[in-house]
Amino acid sequence: MMNYNETADIKSPTQRSGEQNSLQRKPPEEMQDERTKTDLECLLGDLGLEEFHKIKLSLSKMLEIDENTITDAPLKCKSDIPWFFLKKLMMVNVTARNVKCSSICESNCDDASMNTEVDFDYFFNSSNTDDMINPLDIITALFLCSDGFVQQEMALKMSMCQFSVPLLLPNCDTKQCTLMLWAMRDIVKKYRPQYLLESKGFIEERIVHSELPMVSFVRLGECSLSKSQILNKLLSSSQQNHDSFVHRDMECGDSPRKISNGLTEITWYLPCGNTNMDIFVEPVAIANLHGDISSFEAQYSFLCQTSAAVFVFFDHMDPECEILTNQNHKAQIFLVGNHQSKHFSLDALKKIAMKLGLKKNNILLKTKQTNDADFVQCLRKTVSDVVENSKMKMPIEQMVNIAHELGILVDEDSPECQAGKKNADAITAEIEDMLKYKEAQLPLQGQIWKDLTCLEKEEFRLRKAGSEDIEQYKSNLQEQREQLRKKQNSYDMSSAMVCFINAISSPGAERRYFLKWMRMNLDNVSRIKLSGLRELYKEKCKDSENKEEIKEIDRQLSNSSLGTEHFFREMGQIYEASLSLPETHPSRQQLQHLPKLCAQLLLDGFPLELVDGDASNIPLRWVSDVLSQLNESASPKNKILVVTVLGVQSTGKSTLLNTMFGVQFAVSSGRCTRGAFMLLIKVNEDMKTVLNCDFMVIIDTEGLKSPELAQLDNSHEHDNELATLVVGLSDITIINVAMENSTEMKDILQIVVHAFLRMKEVGKKPKCQFVHQNVSDVSAHEKNLRDRKLLLQQLNEMTQAAAKMEKKDENKSFTDVMEYSADTGNCYVPGLWNGNPPMAPVNAGYSEAVYELKKNIIQQLGKCQSSANNILEFREWMTSLWNAVKHENFIFSFRNSLVADAYIRLCTEFNKWEWEFKKEMYTWVTNQETRISNFRTDAANRKMTEFLSQLKSEAVTVLCQGEKKILDNLKEYFKQTEGHVYLVEGYREEFSNSAKSLRRELERSISNQLTAAADIRRGMTELDQIKENHTKEIEKAVCALIEECRQKKVQMTDTELDKEFDKMWSQTLKKLSVSKQKATDVFTSVSHCLRANLSHKGSHACELMSKTNLRDCGLKPFKYTAERLWEKFVGFFSLKDLVKARQSLADSIIAACKNSVDEKLKRQTNYHDTYIQEILHIIDERLQTNRNVGTDIEFEVSLKQHICGSAAREFQQMHEEFLHVNDPHTCLNQNKDKFQEDFKDLFNERDQCQKKAEEFTNKCLKPAVEEFVNRSLGLDIIDEMLTKQQFSTRMSFQYSILLDLLSKDDFIMYLKYIKSYEDYVKTWILEKTKEHFSRVSTCKFEDRHLKSINNSINDAINNSKEQMQGNLTAFVEEICKELDDKLAISKGDLDAFMALNNADQEQFAHWLKISVTDMEEALKEKFKNTTFETKLKHLPKENELFNRVIGCGKQCPFCKVPCEAGGKGHTEHFASLHRPKGLGTYRWDGTKKLVCDICSSSVISDTRFCCMETKGEWHPYKNYKVIFPEWNIVPDGSLQASDYWKYVMNKYNADFAKAYDAEKADIPQSWVNVTVKQANASLKESFSIK
Repeated sequence: MMNYNETADIKSPTQRSGEQNSLQRKPPEEMQDERTKTDLECLLGDLGLEEFHKIKLSLSKMLEIDENTITDAPLKCKSDIPWFFLKKLMMVNVTARNVKCSSICESNCDDASMNTEVDFDYFFNSSNTDDMINPLDIITALFLCSDGFVQQEMALKMSMCQFSVPLLLPNCDTKQCTLMLWAMRDIVKKYRPQYLLESKGFIEERIVHSELPMVSFVRLGECSLSKSQILNKLLSSSQQNHDSFVHRDMECGDSPRKISNGLTEITWYLPCGNTNMDIFVEPVAIANLHGDISSFEAQYSFLCQTSAAVFVFFDHMDPECEILTNQNHKAQIFLVGNHQSKHFSLDALKKIAMKLGLKKNNILLKTKQTNDADFVQCLRKTVSDVVENSKMKMPIEQMVNIAHELGILVDEDSPECQAGKKNADAITAEIEDMLKYKEAQLPLQGQIWKDLTCLEKEEFRLRKAGSEDIEQYKSNLQEQREQLRKKQNSYDMSSAMVCFINAISSPGAERRYFLKWMRMNLDNVSRIKLSGLRELYKEKCKDSENKEEIKEIDRQLSNSSLGTEHFFREMGQIYEASLSLPETHPSRQQLQHLPKLCAQLLLDGFPLELVDGDASNIPLRWVSDVLSQLNESASPKNKILVVTVLGVQSTGKSTLLNTMFGVQFAVSSGRCTRGAFMLLIKVNEDMKTVLNCDFMVIIDTEGLKSPELAQLDNSHEHDNELATLVVGLSDITIINVAMENSTEMKDILQIVVHAFLRMKEVGKKPKCQFVHQNVSDVSAHEKNLRDRKLLLQQLNEMTQAAAKMEKKDENKSFTDVMEYSADTGNCYVPGLWNGNPPMAPVNAGYSEAVYELKKNIIQQLGKCQSSANNILEFREWMTSLWNAVKHENFIFSFRNSLVADAYIRLCTEFNKWEWEFKKEMYTWVTNQETRISNFRTDAANRKMTEFLSQLKSEAVTVLCQGEKKILDNLKEYFKQTEGHVYLVEGYREEFSNSAKSLRRELERSISNQLTAAADIRRGMTELDQIKENHTKEIEKAVCALIEECRQKKVQMTDTELDKEFDKMWSQTLKKLSVSKQKATDVFTSVSHCLRANLSHKGSHACELMSKTNLRDCGLKPFKYTAERLWEKFVGFFSLKDLVKARQSLADSIIAACKNSVDEKLKRQTNYHDTYIQEILHIIDERLQTNRNVGTDIEFEVSLKQHICGSAAREFQQMHEEFLHVNDPHTCLNQNKDKFQEDFKDLFNERDQCQKKAEEFTNKCLKPAVEEFVNRSLGLDIIDEMLTKQQFSTRMSFQYSILLDLLSKDDFIMYLKYIKSYEDYVKTWILEKTKEHFSRVSTCKFEDRHLKSINNSINDAINNSKEQMQGNLTAFVEEICKELDDKLAISKGDLDAFMALNNADQEQFAHWLKISVTDMEEALKEKFKNTTFETKLKHLPKENELFNRVIGCGKQCPFCKVPCEAGGKGHTEHFASLHRPKGLGTYRWDGTKKLVCDICSSSVISDTRFCCMETKGEWHPYKNYKVIFPEWNIVPDGSLQASDYWKYVMNKYNADFAKAYDAEKADIPQSWVNVTVKQANASLKESFSIK
């Protein structure tokens, strides 16, 4: 296990080198102080390890991913050396000990190249050994500066490289040494001794437990023979030489040792069982003490008491040497001398030999006649004899007592280690029979958990429902699940679990030691059990009749593994079971801390079991709560990237991850990974900018196509589930493939391709890297070009097959599913071992290839376009993936709140862009309508037709710009890396189409509006001319009357003037030819339009139209009758059902058309044919949308006649009202008082400036300003409401409306919502709008618009003053022209104002400004006192709020819930929350009881449906898409998702039955228990509300 002890901080090499340089630049007095430092302190200072001398280096720091992880920069300074060594060692690279700095190499080369002359002294004086560091010093320094877990990891990796490992670690400061028992605890070796040759058996055990003879090698005094080099030759075969021990001829091996003298290393020779290859046929431990034994008596004594033999190397030996003679020798002593040494003394050797009583065989001398090979062979024979004959075999574990006697420290003596061991032993000591132990101590994860798993999957798959009522069946399953949870809760927590939970609750270091002890103890127990079972299995297999016994042993082999994961699994089950208890239950309260404990362990580097491999399930609540706690602990540094591995069992997936990241996934024999485990690796600050994450999550998975599961029927399903889950969770997936086994490879590829295809369909795009193991040729990449092409071909075939199965045939090749390059997406890795195990070191090529793979993976992750998930998002992905995996059809079942969130964000943004576009176009078209209404044929030298054509051209330009803006926004939106936009990439085209569709819709609407406005203006031209002529006649008559009165030369009173005026008025009116405007017959126009609309429907349509006069249509409510329908309709359904469906459709179309008519009436304008054309367009659109109702031509004609007849009646009245209002005679009479006042003013020669200014303001400007403000206010009201969350998207709206219904708790409201959805929505929107503006005044909007238009008016006055001097008429006309596109000023009112006007322009302008200010205040007051209901009338012609939330108007074909898809261009309809079909009036035929089935459950069951669309045939719900291809009915994301409607139906069961004239539904028991709180929670879950 790994230890993440956050105790120390590793500095970067740059920092360390900086410190080193600063040390070198210190002044002399400080250098003097440094000379007093010990050798250890000096060396640690050189290596940059001083900080770790007291606060030890931890695994978490050592394994952090930093810049050095992926850089190959040469070593520049000494402080880089330890990190280089560790980096190489963690990747099990046999070159790890080659640690020379490049600066030293370069300086040697530079020195040599400076002089051209040959300086022979250079060769003897240029030794640079002082600048180099001996590898043994580096190893010693690192062991001294590391905590127990790093030491253990280093020892394990060194052992894998076949390096010797420290047995006794010296500390040259304290002069003490430490027995490294704990460090070697994790080394497990496999070998085959001689006695197992025949049976082909093997021994696998921890090396510290192995009873092996130990042969030690020591040196006395100086020795010309290289002891370590001879040992390497002793242990190496002739075919392959390997340096287990560091010797003088290795790189930096000749550098003086500063701190490693006294270091005793140990390695092992373990036979493979091949007599031709084995050097020793029995296993042996080889110890090597570095340094002179006379200086290290404790170490020498220890070796003498623990070894079978001690070989003492010497050149010169003192006959009085006491160290050899005074020892308590348990070991045989062998003297090894070099006869060729000038210090060699034969006499001294004889004396010592006599004292020690040595025989001839105990003395080995290397003479001139003996070459190295012969000498090593002789030594080998001697060692072999010792090993074969020695009775002295002591496991390292038993050497502790001897160490204590000699004052040698033992690393395991630390209190934390001992406490951890005690706790672990207390649990594992009880294990005798593995199976019985698991049943007694870990009962919750046994059969109960497997039954729960089956129930869970059945709740999602409903395979065994048969003909049973689906919801009742689900309710029964839920009950069974609750019973199983009760059964789990009935167990008391076992003693083992009590101890386990207490132990992992202990402080950090103790807890880590406990878990490591647990893992090792359990491995030991499992190994013994498995070893016995394997022997039994082998024995029974000899007799083919023992089939049942073999099967039982096979089962035991599968069930005999017991690891810490089983205890954590039990902990998870205890926690999950407790959640079914009431919240206040003491047991539940006591267990709430468990997820936090597990989260802390994850941060410490321990793996978490994601998928339980035995039950093939995820304990979702447990894992989710652990991840939630992990997020809490890690926040805000909680971003993660995920790397996973997939492949066949036993292909080295775990080894690959362990080598790549230095982690420790279980790889021991018989312990294949089951399920999936995740582990965290911290990312260093310097790499966070590159990877944009805080942790890397590594997921190790069980092998696909595992033999244990192959015999099960659902093994393929299990593999698919696992592959889909891990591919879905990962950012990059490593796929282990074996080119040599094409059948197996095809199976794997199929599983993998399914997983990638599923991910593409749900919006996630993980990367993949194929790894081909055991490919060692340097030309592998070139040679395997054909293989890569074959692989891609197979991937393409698999993609097509998978696409067919998943019903996604558009995916034709693997590259359609994901980005993949045959050249860069493949990595070739040579075999793991360099030679034959157990003595083979790890292949350096393997380490290097894996390192290249690691670099490639990190670089690919750094290039990821999408942002990293945080831990909560990872949790969400896991939950939704697993829930979807539990269904049979993954793509069809996938629901994910991250996808939902991303979709909601996209909808929200798109709705904003769409509204901005609509608002811009609404403002634009309103301004153009104003321009058209102000259009003066005489004023502009062009015809209305040209003007209209110009406006339509402008409209197209503005519309295209608006569309482009939306499409550009959409493009930019998908470029961002935050917000998981890649998850909704599949919807991009739909929203793009929506923008185009909106532009087309607006273009049609605007064209109609402009045409109507222009035609109405044309119609007004004649009336305006008549009014103008009348005004001129009156003006002439008034002027004549003034002249006449003045000629009388008498002062006339106002009464006399009034009398004269009345007389003149009557006479003038009689002269004027005021003919009444003839009303158009709107019915005739409408009839023409309707006939044109139906012309392409054939002669039958025309015939039907002719039968009924349009004037007789629409007088009574529309009632559809199915005359002659029974002759045509044959099938399961009654006429009543069809009539009902068509009547419902007709009602909704009539309501929509009535809204359109009301909008037109509100404008009080003249009738235009575009109005009826718009209504016919609405009808056609709705009929097209609701094709499933199966309408016929009779229905269509009768409906259109009804709507058009009703509309024509309304439009006729509107037209006549318009003519009345604009009748010249009426208009003239309306202005009589104004002319009378003007007449009196002119006669009396009064100043008219102020009065005329007020008149112009009140008669011309004020109505236009009021209209302008009201028109603008409509947009403001919508703008304000759209800022509210409930109107942001259709999903938010549905959530809000359903929550509101729940809080009102009123059956009538529910009935209205279900039966008259559109009406209810309109009313609800109106209520919410009124409610909002009862708190928020509209005055701020009105004031803003008033201020804006008044500024425009004042600007127009000032501009006109400058341009038109002295001419009042031209002055006023210029003002109107300036305001041409803002204010629609009535021409009649303007003409009337201009008549009899002799005001001074300057004075008029002055008073006009004052009048405008007064008008502003007056309007402010008016608006303030106007009710909000009145203001609501000014909303735009289509209520944008309603349009936004009502969407496409499609309803679920089964339960009638409305579609929530965003944009108008969506090709697939969906709803977040479906409801029981009984709420949509469905009932059972025989009993008339309301149906409880929910379509989101039905679509995953084997039940069938029958409707008009199936033409009376029964059709499987699972294949509903055949009948309703445009609908996507996703199964509920969880079993609680439909609780809302379950609660509603249960509560109002009797009410619904009465309203629908049906019998009450048979409510499942589980529905009865649903509370309001649960209903509320289900709403939040269904609509992804956080």
